[in-house]
Amino acid sequence: MTTVSTVIEQGNIAFGTSGARGLVSDFTAPICAAFTLGFLTSQQSKSVVIGIDNRPSSPLIASYCAFAALSLGYQVEYCGVLPTPALAAYAMSLNIPSIMITGSHIPFDRNGIKFYRADGEISKADEQAIIGNQYQLDAPLIAELSGIDQHSLPKASHSASQYYIERYTKLFANNTLKNKRIGIYEHSSAGRDLYATLFERLGATTLSLGRSDEFVPIDTEAVAAEDIEQAKRWVTEHQLDAVFSTDGDGDRPLLSDESGEYLRGDILGLLAAKALGIDSLALPVSCNTSVEGCGVFTQIMRTKIGSPYVIEAFDSLCQTSRCVAGFEANGGFLLASELTINGQVLPALPTRDAVLPVIALLSYVEHSSIQEQIAALPKRYTAADRLQGIEREVSTQLLEQALTDATAFLQSVGLAQLQVVDVDQTDGLRLKLSDQSYLHLRPSGNAPELRCYVETESSHSSQQRVDAVLAAISNQRR
Repeated sequence: MTTVSTVIEQGNIAFGTSGARGLVSDFTAPICAAFTLGFLTSQQSKSVVIGIDNRPSSPLIASYCAFAALSLGYQVEYCGVLPTPALAAYAMSLNIPSIMITGSHIPFDRNGIKFYRADGEISKADEQAIIGNQYQLDAPLIAELSGIDQHSLPKASHSASQYYIERYTKLFANNTLKNKRIGIYEHSSAGRDLYATLFERLGATTLSLGRSDEFVPIDTEAVAAEDIEQAKRWVTEHQLDAVFSTDGDGDRPLLSDESGEYLRGDILGLLAAKALGIDSLALPVSCNTSVEGCGVFTQIMRTKIGSPYVIEAFDSLCQTSRCVAGFEANGGFLLASELTINGQVLPALPTRDAVLPVIALLSYVEHSSIQEQIAALPKRYTAADRLQGIEREVSTQLLEQALTDATAFLQSVGLAQLQVVDVDQTDGLRLKLSDQSYLHLRPSGNAPELRCYVETESSHSSQQRVDAVLAAISNQRR
């Protein structure tokens, strides 16, 4: 007999910072079934909801997962294309697990599977339990899987998408955003068919922009230069108050200010947390230090990068704080405790969400502006980018060399005039330098990429340093 553990061990799909990820060609029927069975056999339920993003490969992977669930006697509700947080929120309201097929922002030739228990995202311990699961995949099941195709999926239900829209529209008056003109950069986002409805029900005027029939891997931590300039043009051309977008599966937001300048995800998270009256925060080490500098929050816990680590920190924060949330540098906002807004209870949603921080901020600046809110923060600016096509082993070796001889490393990346005053190895290598700036290098957990974060007192200096460091590393590899 073949076990879940054996199939996963022999395959090329592995858990990253958020879900199981890999090349589309490696998401075979047995692999998809193994991950699904490894997850569902530990859940106290006989129902599951499944959703997908707009990647062409997602329906077939969903078909394999659905068939595996049915083989266990599960009732499967297929929710079609929708944002990951919409699927998770809906499943949590029903107290059942969910499975989302998405590669988020990673390249087109890759995909992934995210798993949610009835109470939220799986933990790193859950991931290990899935990998080590000894449930047996018998020969008849594997044989039947070979006959499954993407047309095997049932008709899509719209219940989860509707639940997500109502989750937020019930909290605010229908004129909350009445003076806002919002451009929605739709590209291939999984939520592109519901965002206009949501904002319009809150009173905004919306404009559909940039819809694409091809999958667009938007990375909210490393926004392409052409996307940045495009947002500025849209704001001017269409007289917009903001441009809103998300990554591929709708759990990480992009929001521009009134000039079309996109906010960094951690700055959006900070402003949203202020607007919502959050007491305490959990956030990754890569987030901007304005969070501490603004003096608003009672307690702040720094974690490794990845929503499972942020969620892990919620347990201790919720013991001492009334309103707890978290956010990441990519903009995803996680709500650990329920909130009461305008007399309505908003249930906790401890997974990344793109909609809550945007609505919170836009409603908060009704009589001011996003730019004014940013101007009131400490003058700390983060820039980030990535070096693609660099395998994790190479990135790890580079970080080890930098840790061994920091002086030589700084010299190699054009920063010989500075010294290291503090080293943080929470996730990757984060160096505090003698000019009070930060340089953070980290291998991606989802793709063969080296990510670079720089924080200084100037947005121009931060971006310039990111560009210079990555260029120097790239040149050294040639």
